[in-house]
Amino acid sequence: MPLQNYSLPDTRTDQTASLTERQLLYSVVEIARNVFGAAASSIFLIDDDTGELVFEAVAGEGDAHLPGTRFPAGTGIAGWVATSGQPMYVDDLSGSTRFARDAAASTGYVPDKLMAAPLIRGEDCIGVLEVLDASQTSRSELTDLDLLGLLAIQAAISLEIFIRAHRRPTVPRQAGPHPAGDDPYLLVARIGDGLSTAGPAAVTLATTLLKAAADVVAGGRPPA
Repeated sequence: MPLQNYSLPDTRTDQTASLTERQLLYSVVEIARNVFGAAASSIFLIDDDTGELVFEAVAGEGDAHLPGTRFPAGTGIAGWVATSGQPMYVDDLSGSTRFARDAAASTGYVPDKLMAAPLIRGEDCIGVLEVLDASQTSRSELTDLDLLGLLAIQAAISLEIFIRAHRRPTVPRQAGPHPAGDDPYLLVARIGDGLSTAGPAAVTLATTLLKAAADVVAGGRPPA
């Protein structure tokens, strides 16, 4: 499933996600872990300076200690997905030449199977969404990859809303149409239009992530 081109964050000087950005990313990995009944799910972002893969959000195995951990560029299946920009599903890692078993062991958990999908910015992959040891289901491999690709798109949407909300000038919103390009209102409107024709799974995922985005826009405050 081709991933749409949602703009993701520019390089950060401290290479560390803010608290609210981490909350958005965590909502994606937590949804992914539950949807697939997986042992763990994680999002890597790529350090623009070094090319390293940085754990930014983890749900399940390793969630207490892995965020912030770095691996060299190109490490394992995540590194391959980051380089190729293509998703991958491996149902038996014991025979995979791309699986970095030593790197996995260093995290404290070695999975038996793994799915990974890229987060795309323009023509570049700047991150990877992984799901480890998904439970057996009635879905086909292709459907699993489609759903994982959908979750990767949701991560991109979440980060897009976060970045645009924080870059928007602090001026009152005016009535009437808003210019295209860097306007978050048009992005939200496009998502809303898409929800009217989306399937139940897409609606559930998008709604959950939009609620998280609403908290970010409100500065972490609960709705009035």
